[in-house]
Amino acid sequence: MTSIERTAYPRFKQNLTRKELKEIYTVTYEENQFAHIVARGTIPVFSLLVMLKSFQRLGYFPRPKDIPSVIIHHIRSSLRISNETEPNFRTKSIYRHQKAIREHLQVLPFGKDALHIATNAIYKASQVMDNPADLINVSIEELIKERYELPAFSTLDRLARRVRTLVNNRLCNTILARLSNIEKDKLDQLLHTSKETQHSGYNYFKEVPKSPSITHMKDLQNRLSFITSFLPNIHDLLEGIPISKLKHFAAEANSLDASEIKDFAPHKRYMLLLSTIYRSQITTRDNLVEMFLKRMGIIHKKGKEELALLREQHRSISENLISVLSEVLETTAMHDDNTQIGSKITELFEAKGGIEFLKQDCTAISSYNGNNYLPLLEKFYKNHRKTLFRLITLLEIDSTTQDDSLINALEFLLENENRKVEHLPSDIDLSFASEQWKHTIRVEKSTNLLYRKRLEICIFSYLASELKTGDLSVKGSEKYADYRQQLLPWEECQPMVEDYCNELELPSSPTDFVNRLKIWLTSAAKTVDLNYPNNGQVIITEDGEPILKRLVRKESSKSSKMLEKEIIQRLPERTILDILCNVEHWTHCTRHFGPFSGSEPKLEHPIERYIITSFGYGCNLGPAQTAKHMRNIVTPHMISFVNRRHISVQKLDASIQDILNQYNLFSLPKLWGSGKTAAADGTKYDLYEENLLSEYHIRYGGYGGIAYHHVSDNYIALFSHFIPCGVWEAVYIIDGLLKNKSDIQPDTIHADTQGQSTPVFALSYLLGINLMPRIRNWKDLKFFRPSKHIQYKHIDPLFSDVIDWKLIETHWQDLFQVVLSIKAGKILPSTLLRKLRSDSKKNRLYQAFRELGRVIRTIFLLKYISDMKLREQITASTNKVEAYNGFSKWLFFGGDGIITENDPVEQEKRIKYNDLVANAVIFQNVVDITMILWQLKREGYRFSREDLVMLSPYMTKHIKRFGDYVIDLQNIPQPIEENIPV
Repeated sequence: MTSIERTAYPRFKQNLTRKELKEIYTVTYEENQFAHIVARGTIPVFSLLVMLKSFQRLGYFPRPKDIPSVIIHHIRSSLRISNETEPNFRTKSIYRHQKAIREHLQVLPFGKDALHIATNAIYKASQVMDNPADLINVSIEELIKERYELPAFSTLDRLARRVRTLVNNRLCNTILARLSNIEKDKLDQLLHTSKETQHSGYNYFKEVPKSPSITHMKDLQNRLSFITSFLPNIHDLLEGIPISKLKHFAAEANSLDASEIKDFAPHKRYMLLLSTIYRSQITTRDNLVEMFLKRMGIIHKKGKEELALLREQHRSISENLISVLSEVLETTAMHDDNTQIGSKITELFEAKGGIEFLKQDCTAISSYNGNNYLPLLEKFYKNHRKTLFRLITLLEIDSTTQDDSLINALEFLLENENRKVEHLPSDIDLSFASEQWKHTIRVEKSTNLLYRKRLEICIFSYLASELKTGDLSVKGSEKYADYRQQLLPWEECQPMVEDYCNELELPSSPTDFVNRLKIWLTSAAKTVDLNYPNNGQVIITEDGEPILKRLVRKESSKSSKMLEKEIIQRLPERTILDILCNVEHWTHCTRHFGPFSGSEPKLEHPIERYIITSFGYGCNLGPAQTAKHMRNIVTPHMISFVNRRHISVQKLDASIQDILNQYNLFSLPKLWGSGKTAAADGTKYDLYEENLLSEYHIRYGGYGGIAYHHVSDNYIALFSHFIPCGVWEAVYIIDGLLKNKSDIQPDTIHADTQGQSTPVFALSYLLGINLMPRIRNWKDLKFFRPSKHIQYKHIDPLFSDVIDWKLIETHWQDLFQVVLSIKAGKILPSTLLRKLRSDSKKNRLYQAFRELGRVIRTIFLLKYISDMKLREQITASTNKVEAYNGFSKWLFFGGDGIITENDPVEQEKRIKYNDLVANAVIFQNVVDITMILWQLKREGYRFSREDLVMLSPYMTKHIKRFGDYVIDLQNIPQPIEENIPV
C-alpha cells in the first residue's frame, strides 16, 4: 500500500497553529445559520459544524477519532458553548446531516460515476506516469475538479495499483509478444556473470563515461557500435511505448543488479532490459558527441599553445633581425654614396649569415607573427584522425538548416578517407569556413588544390562548432537532437497566443509587439537623457567614456550587531542529524523517498535510514565514514543501498520543495525578502579527473564542476544544477526558475556577468521574468538606439548601433513558438540556449533572439546606470547567493570537499543532498531565531525592524559537525508557530 504521506490526499495537520485554526476552522455566521436549520439542539448543531468544517478542509468525512481535539475545542470556543459539551457522531441523523452538508457545499457523493472518472484519469496518467502516489494525486485532482466527495484513501490506492498494473502488464506483454526466441536468449545472456571478470554483460550498458581521452573515446565508440548492433530492431520492438515509461523502466533497472533483474517475470524482465539498452544508446551518443567536442577543443588549445611557444622561441631571431635593420639604418645614415651604402649593407648581411639565411628567418617569423595557429594543428590531429573518421560513420548527422554545405563536406571526407595524397582537388563548397581557414587550407599559388589534412581538421572543427550551435543534429541523441522537432507545431501554438499574451500583458500581433518595444526603448532612453543633469549616477567624459558612481557599502548598526550577538549566545547547540530529524518531523520531507518501482519501502525504520543517508551524502562523508561515526547502527552498504534504490534527483527536489513550502509560512524570512526575487551564481566543487563532466577551471584552478544555485531573497535555496566549468552559466539561469515548483515563485532574477547574454534577456522577457544581472564589464556592452534618426543631448555617446525592428517582426512567430513550447514542457530553456550562440551564422532564430535581447538589455542598462537603488538591490541579492555558496560548502565538510563520484547523476545528487541539508539548517535556524526573538521581546529587549532585516539564517557557530552521530526520532521537537510576529 502506498504511504498516504507521499500523496496529496487531504489529512489533518498534526500541529495546527493559531492562525490556521482561526482561518480554516472558525465557524461563520452563514454556516451557523445553516447548522441551525438542519439540526436541532446544541450537541447536534455542534456535531454538524465539526463535520462541516472537517469536510471543507478534507473533501470527505473523516472518522470521528481522527478529528484533532484542538479543532473540536476551537469550534466549541467559537460557538461559545460549555467545555463539557462533546460532539456526538453516533446518532441516526448523521447520514442526513452528511447529505445536507454535501448539498450545501454542492459536492456529489462518491459512487459509480465518480469511480469511472477516477479510473479514467488514472488510466490516462498511467500512459506516461508510473509512481502510484502520482496516479493517486491525479485522481484526487480530477475528483475535486468534478466536485465529487473523495473516497477512502485505500479505495484510491487499490484503484491506482490495479490500473497501473494493467497498463504496465499490457505494455510489457506487447514487448514480450514482439520478441523472438533468439532475441529473448540474447537478453537473458546479458544477466549471466562471467567467471573471468565477475561481471555480467548487463553491466556494460550501465557504465558511465570516463575522461575525454582518445583511448576512452575509442572505448565509447566500441560501446556504441556494440549496443546499436546488439538488437538492431530495438526501435521496432519499442514502438508505441511512451518515452516517459521507457525512462522510468530504465531508471528502475539502473538501480538493480543482474541477479535481481533475473528474478522478475519474463515480460517485466525484458521490458527492463530493453529500456536500459534503449536509454544506453541515447546517452552513449550524447557522451560521444560531448567527448568529440572536448577533444577538438583540446586540439585547438594545443595549437594556440604551440603558437605561443614558437613565438617565444623566435624571440631571439626577431631581436637579431631588428638589430640587422638597426645597423642598416645606421649605415644608410652614415654614408651619402648609394654604391657605398649597398656595399656596406651587403657586407653586413654576409656577417649576419647571408641573405638566404636572413630570408629564412624572416619567413619563420612572418609565418607565426599573427594569431593564425591553424597550420599548427596537423601535429595534434594526427593521432585523432582514425577515431574521428569512425565517429562520423557511427553517428547519423543531419543539418537543421537549409545549408547542407558542411554535410556535403563530411561526405567528401568519407569518400577520400583512404587517400594518402597530400593535396585534394578543390571541388567542394567551403562557404561554411572562415577566410582564415580558407587561406590555411588552400595550396599557395594554386586555386585548384587543397591541403588534405588541413581540410580534414577544418571540417571536423566546424562539425564541432555546428553541433554546439544546433545547426547540425545527431539522430538518436537527446542533447544534440534537432531542437525543432521538440517544439510544438505552430498550429497548436496559435490558439494559445492570445491567452498567453494577455497573461503577460504583451501585444498579440507582430506589429503591435514591435511597436510596444519601440515605445518602451524610446521612452526609457529619453527619460535617462532628460534626468542626466540632475541624476549624478553616471558621468560621461569628453571622450565619451561613461563613469558610474560607486555604491557606498552600508554598515550594520550597533543595535543590529548587539542583537545578532545576543541571538548567537542563546542559540541551542545542535548536531546536523538533530536538525534533520526536527525538520523531518515538521515537514515530512522524506515521504518522497522510496523504491523506484513505486512500492512501499521494506526497510526497517525507513525514515531513520533516509535521514542518515541524506546526512552522509549531504555532508559529503560518504557511506563508509558515516557508518563509522554512527556507532555501527548502519553499515556502508545499507547507506549506499538507500541512495541507489530509494533516492533520485527528482525525489530530492520534491523533498526540498516540502521544506521550502513550510519555510514560506514563517514571518521572519519575509523581512529579509518577499520571495519575488532570486539570485543565481555558481561555485566550484572539486572532482576527480576520470569523468566526462570534470574540467579544469581557469579562475579557481583544479578539476571540477559548477554547482549553480538559485537562492531566494529570503536566503533559502530554490534549485541547483551541476554543470561543467566551461559552460556559460546563463544557459541554466531560466531552468532553475521553471523547475522550481515550490510556493516561493520569484519573477525577478539577479546574477553576475556570467548570468546574462542577449538571447537570455530575450527569453526571460518572453517568459515574464525580469533578468537584472550585476554586469562588471557593462561599459563594453553596446547600447542600441530605437532609430538612427534619434539623437540625445547628454547620453548620445553611449549608443553605438540601431535595433533591426524588421528582424524581430519577421521572426515573431518563431519567438512565440519557442516560448509556448517551453511553457508546455516540450523543451527546456537550457536546451535551446545552448544552441543560441554567437558563433552560429546560420541560425536565424539566434539572430531574432539576439535582436530582441538587445532591446531588453539596453533598457535594463539604462535603468542600471541611472538608478542607484536598483544597483543596491542587485548587489544585495547577489551577495546572498554568494553567502549561500559559502554556507553550503561549510556543511559539505567530508572528503576534503571533493565529489568522488564519476557518474553525472550521482554528482548531481550530491549537490541536491547538500541543498537539502543546507535548507534544513536554514529552516531550523529560523525556528530558533524566531523563538529567541519572542523570548527577548517578553523580556523587554528592544529591537527594530531594521535590526531584524540585518539578520541572516546562515549562522553556524552553534552547530556541531564532528564527533559521534546519534539519531533519535523519539525526541519530538516543539510545534512550530511560523507566524509569531517578530
